[in-house]
Amino acid sequence: MLAIVHSRASIGVSAPAVTVEVHLSGGLPALSIVGLPETGVRESKDRVRSALINAGFEFPARRITINLAPADLPKEGGRFDLPIALGILAASGQIPAESLKDLEFIGELSLDGALRPLKGVLPAVLAARGAGRALLLPQDNAEEAALASDDDVFAASHILTVCEHLSGRARISPVARAQPEAGPRDEELDLADVRGQQVPRRALEVAAAGGHNLLLFGPPGTGKSMLASRLPGILPALDDTAAMEVASVHSVAGLPLKPGGWRQAPFRSPHHTASAVALVGGGSSPRPGEISLAHRGVLFLDELPEFQRRVLEVLREPMETGEISISRAARQVTFPARFQVVAAMNPCPCGYSGHPTMECQCTPQQVMRYRSRISGPLLDRFDLHVEVPVQAGGVLLGAGETGESSASVRERVLRARARQSERGVLNAALAGKALHEASHLNAESEKLLSGAMEKLGLSARALHRILRVARTLADLDDQPAVTRNYLMEALGYRQLDRQQGQSSVVSA
Repeated sequence: MLAIVHSRASIGVSAPAVTVEVHLSGGLPALSIVGLPETGVRESKDRVRSALINAGFEFPARRITINLAPADLPKEGGRFDLPIALGILAASGQIPAESLKDLEFIGELSLDGALRPLKGVLPAVLAARGAGRALLLPQDNAEEAALASDDDVFAASHILTVCEHLSGRARISPVARAQPEAGPRDEELDLADVRGQQVPRRALEVAAAGGHNLLLFGPPGTGKSMLASRLPGILPALDDTAAMEVASVHSVAGLPLKPGGWRQAPFRSPHHTASAVALVGGGSSPRPGEISLAHRGVLFLDELPEFQRRVLEVLREPMETGEISISRAARQVTFPARFQVVAAMNPCPCGYSGHPTMECQCTPQQVMRYRSRISGPLLDRFDLHVEVPVQAGGVLLGAGETGESSASVRERVLRARARQSERGVLNAALAGKALHEASHLNAESEKLLSGAMEKLGLSARALHRILRVARTLADLDDQPAVTRNYLMEALGYRQLDRQQGQSSVVSA
């Protein structure tokens, strides 16, 4: 007697199909699981046996062989408990096998037959729909699954409820699709709270409009972290596709989903003691790291030189590719990681280099060592390097005019993004022929860029990033061509490149 049950594994943010084949045959009573099961799956035989007996079912005194296909795909966790149990019941004739054809099942069983919640159900819901089948999962995952439900998700709290549904005695109603709202933005983090700092505020607007990476440097207490925390407030809301991508990553990571922040760009701020695995993801069972949790949002790296250099270097590839691949002996897992980096740093170890009133206590060698913790290739990947200077007391106490609010700045950002949508990509991702065609440079502008490249020792990557920033500046002014003025302003945002003669910070 053979029964087939459809299920889903969890590999990164994908949910590959797994077919659970259950065969009952003669011989001494035994239960074996094949198909590359890991420890959590092999232990399911004891959970399933106890769950079926305590739920009042008969556990067959037969030789039971369970195959999890495909055999070369690693299976882990307790998500296959429910399909294994249903396969045994169907093979032994205790539930109709025909009722299993159009459904997929995931769920961990407790010893009394109750269903425990799982991580990573959103990818399973989307994958099951793509295969033309509905998905039945634990009741505790219903709220999360409702974000992607389309009357093709069923939830149950006990295996008895599942069996009654399959037998037609008591049908389970589909999970209703949730309609999450963007929710109110955090009014406490308004850009109007930033007094003075006109150049950094302008740079923040440019970064938001074009999706550019931004490095802020200046003495302690000048507002670098304050500025960075205001960036999500001027970013556009995520569309449905991007919001689902973000929710899927958080689902796989086991983080709670906040319906009120459904379409808000995520903001992640790891401590500078974070390891490379914490930042990019990994582990024996690969999990998403901070860069993936910041997907479609902002990754803020405060005290940038205090991060270990080898930790920072692992950011270089995902900053370019928008994804991170984690390789292990048995498999390779890829997580999305299309994030915008905002970093902050002091100008020297004591923090007071260039301060108008505080004297710096650092030697030139100490400053050089401090700045050289950031490699040239990593620095090249920041489109804007902007100093955040000390502000006068009168400005901080409100003697000057209050700055623009986040809502006002966001309107300009939205208009600039609308112009970029016509090109099909954000300016930060423009490259090659598309970048050249979008710039419309004349001979005078090309000469300016060529001279700046020679004088500042800019790399080709840095040159392209200057062009992208200039294109964003033109978009903010609704101008079709990148003129000399925009190039000059974009060059002004590469302040650390101009200090290459004073330190080795831009050495490769």
